[in-house]
Amino acid sequence: MEHETDILTKTAIVWFRNDLRIHDNAALVAASRHAAVIPLFIREADGPARPLGAARRWWLHHSLAGLSEKLERLGAPLHLISGDPTEVIPELVRATGASAVYWNRRYDPAHQSTDADLKNHLHSLHIDADSFAGQLLHEPTRLRTGGGTYYKVYSPFWRALESDLETSPPMPLPAPGSLAAFDGATDLASESLDDWQLLPTGPDWSGGIAKAWTPGEDGAHDRLSEFLENRLRGYAERRDIPGKAATSGLSAHLATGEITPAQIFDALSQTDNDASNEDRSRFRKEIAWREFSWHLLVNNPGLPDTNHNSKFDAFPWVADADAVSAWQKGMTGYPVVDAGMRQLWQTGWMHNRVRMIVSSFLIKHLMIDWREGEAWFWDTLVDADPASNAASWQWVAGSGADASPYYRIFNPILQGDKFDGDGSYVREFVPELAGLPDKFIHKPWTAPEDVLLSAGIRLGETYPRPIVDHQAARQRALASYKSIKDAA
Repeated sequence: MEHETDILTKTAIVWFRNDLRIHDNAALVAASRHAAVIPLFIREADGPARPLGAARRWWLHHSLAGLSEKLERLGAPLHLISGDPTEVIPELVRATGASAVYWNRRYDPAHQSTDADLKNHLHSLHIDADSFAGQLLHEPTRLRTGGGTYYKVYSPFWRALESDLETSPPMPLPAPGSLAAFDGATDLASESLDDWQLLPTGPDWSGGIAKAWTPGEDGAHDRLSEFLENRLRGYAERRDIPGKAATSGLSAHLATGEITPAQIFDALSQTDNDASNEDRSRFRKEIAWREFSWHLLVNNPGLPDTNHNSKFDAFPWVADADAVSAWQKGMTGYPVVDAGMRQLWQTGWMHNRVRMIVSSFLIKHLMIDWREGEAWFWDTLVDADPASNAASWQWVAGSGADASPYYRIFNPILQGDKFDGDGSYVREFVPELAGLPDKFIHKPWTAPEDVLLSAGIRLGETYPRPIVDHQAARQRALASYKSIKDAA
């Protein structure tokens, strides 16, 4: 083990990945103890890991810009390099004489092998290479059932995680007060963020996303503070209402590592308002669903493209490009589905209740393979991550761990009536229906002709008729499920 005096004369590289923050960053704290720090972000070359979708790339650009400003103020500039980390980092070590490389662990199985290979290589060069926790509240390979296996059901997983957290509450780390820059930092090669072309051009479709979100660590903490102060109270009851701003909106900040679940839990424990215990518990459980998703992915690396329940391998999916296109564009004729898909396109995000509705519609009304929807969400969601995206789609499909039964088929009309009774959500994102009375807002095809005319609606022209009949689609889906159940 190095003595403190040794550390104070050496240089450390801190490799940022999905931890774009300076607070509660164990790798950055470890590096800050050295005489000089070289912050690094690598735009990794194409490899086994899935490239970020377009919405996440937009977010990454702005998040890196914010991180760069923070590191500059601390005293050490962020270096941007493209390439293979197993080549970039050893070359940077040789060029700078750095004696240590630190990073925070990432749990995508495709990245884990890269990180392990790099750590082994650096150790062979007698470089101190160390990784730290921080993205999750638990280590997915260590939390185990009494039988020694991983958890496949959420409820016992949550009980085990909650017990761990009660025993050892997460204690977020403060940001370093300052960083000492490497003596030759200005001479090190660093690419331009603008040259990475992470932002959309021709056309720039990001206007609605930019209006809805403020990427970066400061944006994350502002959103958390606003949620705890104004929306935690009543969260348990209001979180399913898409027409109300009742959720935390922290998912994209978590996906990019601008805030940690430990910081969220710590802030929640220190919040003193009249939010009920049920409000607090419900919010903790929503954060824990993200943990469960990563637990599943780490223990099932094929989760994004392979049925967890193999009997779904024989499911008779339908290939229908026109139906997929109508779903993507929010032109299915079912208002709550269309509102969700348009919210996604306009803002890069969709309310969680509506995610379940639109997913169920694609899979069970249209009989489209869940992987088609997972891929669309991957490209369009600012909060897409490989664990939550895949686990949630498989949950709806019925093919995942602790999944919703396949025969649970959301009725988009009843779901709209129940969770958007006043039609405010539909009216916001499907404005051509805004003039309809509430009783018809979720089923415009049932409105009398004079009501439609008064609202300026011509079905089939200004708004589509349903592309599939709910009852017929339900029966088809149940028959298909029965076919694979009987064959099992």
